[in-house]
Amino acid sequence: MQRMTGLLVGALFGAVFVIANAHDPLNPVAVTIARAAAALGLCGVVVLGRRARAAATGQARPAAGRGPRNMFGRGYWLVVAAEAILLFGGIALLRAWGQPEEANVAWIAVIVGIHFVVLAPVWRQPSIAVPGVLLTVVGVAGLVMAQTSAVAWTPVVAGVLSGVTLLVSCIAAAWSGSRSGSASPKRAA
Repeated sequence: MQRMTGLLVGALFGAVFVIANAHDPLNPVAVTIARAAAALGLCGVVVLGRRARAAATGQARPAAGRGPRNMFGRGYWLVVAAEAILLFGGIALLRAWGQPEEANVAWIAVIVGIHFVVLAPVWRQPSIAVPGVLLTVVGVAGLVMAQTSAVAWTPVVAGVLSGVTLLVSCIAAAWSGSRSGSASPKRAA
């Protein structure tokens, strides 16, 4: 169930990324569609998680010593602490350097992306590095855009695309988990 908690947190943050950053210069209809799709994506992860839990209830428990590891152990908390310092410190520096406010969401995407890349070996889940790299790339693109006349599009690129990346990744993992009876993809033996 720890993995499902992680998927729910990821999907929630993905939905928030989309909802908070889908605004002008996007067309109002596109804004409404993006926000509704984000909410539906979050609901989809919840439904798939419940389905995975229901499927897992009928399965035998793993042998002693082979149960799930604690995903939220020391390594996780060290990564989260570093992430918080980099997030808030970076935003303070961006403000001190006179960067446009839109650069903040790009910085957040970079740090959240790096957080997933660093957590991949901690959790022994290399697949989470993929959305991590994607978030980092759109975050860097957003930081570059914030320096141009396209600054108004920075939240769309760095925020909405980051949210979509998180939602799609969480939906894919939850879908795989619901099909295999767990909240994470099966590993090859």
